[in-house]
Amino acid sequence: MTGAASRAKTMLTNAPVLVLNQNYQPLNVCNARRALVLIGLGKAELMENGRGDIHSISQTFPVPSIIRLIRMVKRPLMKRRLSRRAVFFRDDFTCQYCGTQTRALTLDHIMPRSRGGAHVWENVVGACIPCNHRKAGATPTEARMQLSRVPRPPRPDPYSLFHYRTILEEWRQFIPWLG
Repeated sequence: MTGAASRAKTMLTNAPVLVLNQNYQPLNVCNARRALVLIGLGKAELMENGRGDIHSISQTFPVPSIIRLIRMVKRPLMKRRLSRRAVFFRDDFTCQYCGTQTRALTLDHIMPRSRGGAHVWENVVGACIPCNHRKAGATPTEARMQLSRVPRPPRPDPYSLFHYRTILEEWRQFIPWLG
């Protein structure tokens, strides 16, 4: 196999594949190699072949872009992990003290960690740099600052995996919020 053919085969086997549950609900994204293994084991069926074929010595395999699992998989709703990015998206990139919308936010602990405040959703907000400096190690009451809303953990979202990912055109019919 030439170098170019080998690279093309590697690109095809690493291509993203939408994995649907038995009820056609989007479940995950895997690579084409994993999808071919699931099909070969009889655990999934090919729904869409939008990429062509991979040739072995004795067989030709269609490269899937969408597969559907044969059996229903019940996936529990996972709590969202607390991260800077998740807090900023929850707060819509808006300072929770002055209301300024900016990408230059910092994390602020309402009850400062130096005073025993926990690093949990309910105690962390996005704050612009001037507000965070003004509040410093004080509570909002002590700093005479008002929160625009009470921070809460985001609701579990089974589709959060797809929110910040490129959605291929052939997947759109199975992604409910794109219609």
